[in-house]
Amino acid sequence: MADWKSEITKIAPCKWMIPRKNQMRVPGIIYISEAMLHRTFEDNVLQQVANVGCLPGIISHSLAMPDVHWGYGAPIGGVAAFRKDSGVIVPGFVGYDINCGVRLIRSDVMVSEIKDKLEKIVYCLYSNIPSGVGSTGKIVLKTKQVDEVLSQGASYALKQGYGWNSDIERTEETGCMKTADPECVSPRAKERGADQLGTLGSGNHFLEIQQVAEIYNREAANVFGLFENQITVMVHTGSRGLGYQVCDDYLATFGRVLSKYGITLPDRQLACAPVDSKEGKDYFAAMSAAANFAWANRQIITHWIRECFEKVFSIPAERLGLHVVYDVAHNIAKYEKHSFEDKNESVYVHRKGATRAFPKGHQAVCEIYRNIGQPVIIPGTMGTSSYVLIGTEKALNETWGSTCHGAGRVMSRAQAIKKSKGRKIEQELLAAGVIAKAKSRGGLDEEIPEAYKDVDEIVRVVEEAGLSTKVAKMKPLAVIKG
Repeated sequence: MADWKSEITKIAPCKWMIPRKNQMRVPGIIYISEAMLHRTFEDNVLQQVANVGCLPGIISHSLAMPDVHWGYGAPIGGVAAFRKDSGVIVPGFVGYDINCGVRLIRSDVMVSEIKDKLEKIVYCLYSNIPSGVGSTGKIVLKTKQVDEVLSQGASYALKQGYGWNSDIERTEETGCMKTADPECVSPRAKERGADQLGTLGSGNHFLEIQQVAEIYNREAANVFGLFENQITVMVHTGSRGLGYQVCDDYLATFGRVLSKYGITLPDRQLACAPVDSKEGKDYFAAMSAAANFAWANRQIITHWIRECFEKVFSIPAERLGLHVVYDVAHNIAKYEKHSFEDKNESVYVHRKGATRAFPKGHQAVCEIYRNIGQPVIIPGTMGTSSYVLIGTEKALNETWGSTCHGAGRVMSRAQAIKKSKGRKIEQELLAAGVIAKAKSRGGLDEEIPEAYKDVDEIVRVVEEAGLSTKVAKMKPLAVIKG
């Protein structure tokens, strides 16, 4: 195993090069501060960045964002693109929680107007939106309906009366990957998803009521509808058990066909198949379907958030201004057109724990934001601030239009629970001005702020590296965890 500490080289502010060696086809690049670099040596995540660099058809570099940490096969916080003729698709480089993503909802409610209603809203949200391990929802779908969700994504929810047309317009891919094929999703995966639509789940998933604390870019904030002391709501969840099963199914399939395609790997957790193979095409279609399930999930949760605000304020959601700012995917593979090697071609971009960050003028940015750039939503940890940023041209040129996705863990869940032993996390958060609700004490203990990197430092790094620029900062008032 390489001694990356002696070999990594700083090539620009907050940008480090991992040299090619052994089976690597391309070098690695990590965007990180010197203060945070030591952590990557301790958990050996640079070896995972290097392992990704060994994959067939990878272009230019194996990339890592400042929130990078150890993941299954590929690092969480990793980004890479693969050629359409000789590249591969890698389930472990998308992850188990397909389209785990974040949706931000703005409002016209001021913090002064919610103070005496906050506990009621939190109780309503906690009661209305199922959360926790294996949580099931108020919606139970038949197989045909599951297939419709997998094909239509967020628009399925809209057709059932969950939400507004503007929600879809302000969602990445308009909430639906057209490459989805429900036939490529196993019966077991569909069974797991049948009663999980409209559920938050557990782990790092959350629903948070926030206050806009600071505006950095007034022009962009105005376009996004953000202003100081405004109430926002952030939702972080994904494709639940359905997405997990899709990943599990195809990891098993890909593990069996490696020799068929003559692929050798430094780590079998990176099991892959050529993008143009039957297995590769089937996985991409199934992953797209799981991504659609996640968008439908966040869309339905949005509807129930609006219902709670309406109930507590006795004012229609439209008059409360509860509009979606944007919805971004984190764990996903996309077929995107990019410029590289003096060409302009479509490639398969994998983002695992990374956010798309396209600049102004890009045709994939929804029309309402095209003159500003794509909103990038970066959640903090439980009890710490979150950010809205915008994508940049430099990100498009250097990282396939990608940036960080959050704070990034520095402790395992078991370590976090051990660290919180004897503490009353709910009371600690309340003392800091944050109301917290969770299905279990463990749900709070494993998500303590110390379990994560400093989100302020993460955002500083991506801004200094030129991958995205700050628009607004939100601080939490209340959080619901699984």
